[in-house]
Amino acid sequence: MDAPAYIARRTARSEFFDVRGLRYHAHVWGDASLVTPERPTLLMMHGWMDVGASFQFVVDALAADRHVVAADWRGFGRSEPPPGTDAYWFADYLGDLDALVDRLSPAQPVDLLGHSMGGNVVTIYAGVRPERIRRLVNLEGFGLPQTKPSQAPKRYASWLDELKTAQRLRDYASLDEVAARLRQNNPRLPPDRAAWLAPHWARQDTASGRWIIQGDPAHKRANPVLYRVEEVLACWARITAPMLWVQGRETDVAKYWGDRYPLAEFEERLKTVPRVEKILIDAAGHMLHHDQPQVLAAHIERFLDAP
Repeated sequence: MDAPAYIARRTARSEFFDVRGLRYHAHVWGDASLVTPERPTLLMMHGWMDVGASFQFVVDALAADRHVVAADWRGFGRSEPPPGTDAYWFADYLGDLDALVDRLSPAQPVDLLGHSMGGNVVTIYAGVRPERIRRLVNLEGFGLPQTKPSQAPKRYASWLDELKTAQRLRDYASLDEVAARLRQNNPRLPPDRAAWLAPHWARQDTASGRWIIQGDPAHKRANPVLYRVEEVLACWARITAPMLWVQGRETDVAKYWGDRYPLAEFEERLKTVPRVEKILIDAAGHMLHHDQPQVLAAHIERFLDAP
């Protein structure tokens, strides 16, 4: 892929944190000297099979400098997986996030943003620890379809079967192939951004020379615990921070869930959150932070800086 070079407007530095015994990696822009009560640390949490570097384009589009931290979830990017792990548990993301917030801003609330899986985690967290969040931004963290207890036996059986099956992620011969895969996943991603993101999304194996996705293959295994909507909404109802919900106009939820979870059902759930501003971004799909970073950054900055 003969892509032009994307030049980052703001250069991130890598920092590592001890999070519940794991070595957590984060991209960090700015520093604590930029933090004020009106402009606290902005913590960004990525989605499934993504990395914290994915937010570079949005951070570049912010008008003002601020302290921004984009962490890699456990087992993604350069954050360690738990030793010997063969499965991931949703509650651990909440535990990791709580430890990160305490580490980054022990004395005051943070502004918290999450995309997709990260959006689901941060929105639940904002109801569990409402005093720790000043502003909340959810980028297409829809949650999951309603489940029934009768689904539990089959779900547990699937999980047990998957534990006996090796999980693998495809590897690639070159960074150009990685960038091409990123654009296959999201055709709206411009070539220069795909080329910039590729070495953050994958690493080169020293033995084979091939490029390997920086995600633990164990993430592919099904979660054996059913998604309990009533519990999630009980957390959402306790959110005290204003929340900005952002969605791409071209996102098609039927692509993920068919008729099991229509958009109208999510919109009913969203009414549980006490204070929500909803934004729809044109010419953007699920990866809206890649598709329209300038538009998204303008909405985020306006929301965070509002009185």
